[in-house]
Amino acid sequence: MANSSLYETLGISKSASADEIKKAYRRLARKYHPDINKDPGAEEKFKEINAAYEILSDEKKRAQYDQYGDSMFGGQNFHDFAKGSAGMGDLNDILNSIFGGFSGAKSSRGGFDFGGGFNPFGFNSNFSMDLDRHSAIEIPFDTAINGGEMSVNLNGENIKFKVPAGINTGEKLRIRGKGNSNGNQNGDLILEIKISPSSEYERNGDDLSKKIDVPLKTALFGGKIEVQTPKKTATIKISKNTKNGQKYRLKGYGVQNRKTKILGDLYAVVNIVLPDADSLSDEVREALESL
Repeated sequence: MANSSLYETLGISKSASADEIKKAYRRLARKYHPDINKDPGAEEKFKEINAAYEILSDEKKRAQYDQYGDSMFGGQNFHDFAKGSAGMGDLNDILNSIFGGFSGAKSSRGGFDFGGGFNPFGFNSNFSMDLDRHSAIEIPFDTAINGGEMSVNLNGENIKFKVPAGINTGEKLRIRGKGNSNGNQNGDLILEIKISPSSEYERNGDDLSKKIDVPLKTALFGGKIEVQTPKKTATIKISKNTKNGQKYRLKGYGVQNRKTKILGDLYAVVNIVLPDADSLSDEVREALESL
C-alpha cells in the first residue's frame, strides 16, 4: 500500500475531504508561521506544511500521490524528503517538477519508470529541478496592475513573457523551457517579481489610493471632480464641507485579484487647493479677512 506521510504531515486521514484538508492546513500554518512561532525548526515545518497542502489540495496531484505514495520521493517519507531538499531550491518548485513529470509507468525491469528525469533513488543531473534558472525582474507599476507583455534578456536571448494583471511583488513567474539544458531536456526560467513604485498610486493588496486636488470652493460648497484611474476616468461627487485628507471610495476601480477575479477599490484622498490671495478680488479678500 502507498505510504501516507503527506496526510500525516497535515494530521489527517487519507479519506479527508477538501474542506478537512483546508481546515487542517490553516490550523497548522497558524501554529508554525515563523512570525508567530520562534522555535527552531518552525520555519522548516511551515514550508513542509505548505508543500503538503499544495499537493493534497490539487485533485490531480493528490490522485498521483494516492496511487504511488512515497515512492515519488525516492522511497523516503515526505518529512525526510523535504528536509533533504533544503538548500536545493524552492520546495514547491521541486514538487511541481516531480508531479508534473511523474508518469508512474511500469518499466520492463519492474518498479516504476518515473519519467521527466526523476530517479527514485536520488537526484541526478537530468532532474529538471537542477536545470531551472532563477532571475529577478522589475515590472512597471501599471503593467503589474493591468497586465501585459514584457521581455527579459538573458545570455543574449530575448525572452518574451506575459504578466498577469494583479501580480504582486515576491510572486514568481515560470517560463517553460527557458532554463538551463543538459542536452536532452530544458529546465524552466523562474522570474521573481519586483514592482516599481508609482508616483501617483499607493497599493495595499487589491486596493489603490491616490491624492486628488480639490479647489477650496468645491470643498466648501460641493461639486464634481474628475479622477483618472488605472482603468478609465471616473467622476466623484464632492460633498459640502469636505475636509482635507477625507477619502472617497471608488468601488471596483482597484486591482483585480488573480485568484478570485474580484476588483479591489480605489480611495481618492482629498487635497484641498487654496487660492492665491493675490488672485482674489478686493471684495472677496476683505470678506475672508473679516471672517
